Amino acid sequence: MSTSTVSATSAAPKKAGGRKKLTLPWIMLIIAGGLALVSLVRVISGANDLTSIGQVSGALQLAVPIGLAGLGGLWAERAGVVNIGLEGMMILGTWFGAWAGYQWGPWTGVVLGILGGAIGGLLHAIITVTFNVNHIVSGVAVNILALGFTQYLSNFTFANAPGGSSKQSPRVEEIYKITVPGLSDWMATLQAKHWFFVSDLAGVVGGLVTELSLLTVVALLLIPGTWWVLWRTAFGLRLRSCGENPVAAESLGVNVYKYKYIAVIVSGGLAGLGGVFLSIVASPIYQEGQTGGRGYIGLAAMIFGNWMPGGMALGAGLFGFTDSLKLRGGAENVHAMLLLIAILLVLVCAWQLYKKKHFQGALSGVCAGGLFLWYALTDAVPSQFVDAAPYLTTLLVLALSAQRLRMPKADGLPYRKGQGK
Repeated sequence: MSTSTVSATSAAPKKAGGRKKLTLPWIMLIIAGGLALVSLVRVISGANDLTSIGQVSGALQLAVPIGLAGLGGLWAERAGVVNIGLEGMMILGTWFGAWAGYQWGPWTGVVLGILGGAIGGLLHAIITVTFNVNHIVSGVAVNILALGFTQYLSNFTFANAPGGSSKQSPRVEEIYKITVPGLSDWMATLQAKHWFFVSDLAGVVGGLVTELSLLTVVALLLIPGTWWVLWRTAFGLRLRSCGENPVAAESLGVNVYKYKYIAVIVSGGLAGLGGVFLSIVASPIYQEGQTGGRGYIGLAAMIFGNWMPGGMALGAGLFGFTDSLKLRGGAENVHAMLLLIAILLVLVCAWQLYKKKHFQGALSGVCAGGLFLWYALTDAVPSQFVDAAPYLTTLLVLALSAQRLRMPKADGLPYRKGQGK
């Protein structure tokens, strides 16, 4: 064996296109670097609530329903079905979860909410897989039907219930929350010291061990669970083959229709669970319009994550973090984020120039300079910008990550059984 062959085989594994895979040590190093950068911004700006326990807890609570919707979209699109109907499936989850929860307890509400979302997924599967209707049209139809259906049901159920109305349910009993004794108090003490990095790390850990709902734990476990099922089992391989090349999958004996149906129904169930989280954990009451477009944001998080569970979780966490900023500290926290984004753009500029992409590098540098100037000349940002910050962050991240995305090859394409013959 030649020297060149030995060096090639001993090199780090690479993705298609010559890029190296991110191993766990590299991922942990990137996370630590990101936390150190946030810590630096906190020290400079004095916005000590950026990584507080309350901020992390709030970010997690806001990220979970988006992450569950994103997981639902991932299941469907890995099987080749675009699921714009996630919003409607979340709406069904909120309604059925609250309806069953206030009568028979929160865990019954969880089960019924998942079933409600799964029914929405089944409807989307029938329309797209069996009748081959355009996936976008079907998803929009599911959203409209779910909204009208829940409004109609509320008039006959919640309107006559004690403490309810035509637009909201009676209060639902909360799901048990976990606090790790000793560790939670220790993290709170460290976080209050406002030390560089150490206090920020304590704030993150404290947010994960203080007043953590059991349903949040379930949602977090679903992320590695999805990865294991779809990438480490024969079932997952068959399902993903339906999203990459359904004709080839059929030629190997895979029942493409069955796997698409399973994927879209699971997708609806996960989105329904995200809706349950909103109506039982985030706010133990159903309210009309409660989802607030989180199904669409979950879809954006999935795209940002390149149709992978880990990347999707990072996207959901980013939106949850920026959304939580406006609830705690508001304008001060978002003002500090201007400095963070400016520093990130400087790093992007340096990377683009290193790659000899001079126009992109110059554009990043100009934007960074503008943000530095904005930060230096102001003490706060307008309230309208605070409200729009999570959505602007989502658009910015999607724009910066668009060049590295690769969707499943047959995602959204029409398929008929036997079409390859």
